[in-house]
Amino acid sequence: MRGTISCGVITFNEEKNIRDCLESAKWMDEVVVVDSFSRDKTVEIARVYTEDVFHHPWKGYGEQKNFAIDRTTTDWVFIMDADERVTAELREAIERILQDDNPNSPVAYYVPRRNYFYGNWIRRAGCYPDYQLRLFRRGAGRMDNAEPHPQFICTGKVGYLAQPLDHYTERTVEDHFRKINSLTNLAARERGKTKTVVHWSDLVFRPLFTFWKYFVARQAFREGMHGLVFCMFASMYTFVKYAKLWELLNVKRDPFTPLPRTG
Repeated sequence: MRGTISCGVITFNEEKNIRDCLESAKWMDEVVVVDSFSRDKTVEIARVYTEDVFHHPWKGYGEQKNFAIDRTTTDWVFIMDADERVTAELREAIERILQDDNPNSPVAYYVPRRNYFYGNWIRRAGCYPDYQLRLFRRGAGRMDNAEPHPQFICTGKVGYLAQPLDHYTERTVEDHFRKINSLTNLAARERGKTKTVVHWSDLVFRPLFTFWKYFVARQAFREGMHGLVFCMFASMYTFVKYAKLWELLNVKRDPFTPLPRTG
């Protein structure tokens, strides 16, 4: 018999993305959406596709995804973000896995991800295949708490699929600026767990090395202007992360936490 599968999605103010996301996953047996109290129409749109919409306070990407996993009831789980889409080829590959009842088959699968920046698929700069472990048997593992990119930790055999998941990440330069601000807050805190001093060289050489790694070593220059803009933002991300870590280590309060209200 065919195994059953759930799609788990976490959201916050994703009204521009969530419809296309769930449309690509509606063939799955169950769809679970965990929302962090969106202020737009995210929940309203999600309820068109599923009754399993839960509100949960934001406690990090890993914890939020684990909350979604815990609310699934099927044999398999596919975790995705609101700006991702299951392609027709990927659906066919997943359906073949659901039909396979071989006990020696993998319990989890990495999926290649096609990352689109400013409407263009970036093939180089380390952006493809960008394997993500997204498909797994329910109960095979958990997300860790690394921020802002938690990993799925599982026990058992792991396989790799060739069919891609589409990721429509930063659609505009404005999107990229906004995302960098939020993600570098998380990244600075995470880096602060192991690094207690920020040197001037961290702010000068690390961003330069990041640009060289993506633009030259990983050949982003072959992507034209899209590749150049991507690499400049990657370098900026590195600089801002370490600048925020420096601030975090040298002020008496967490600079990313608003001051308490008075009066």
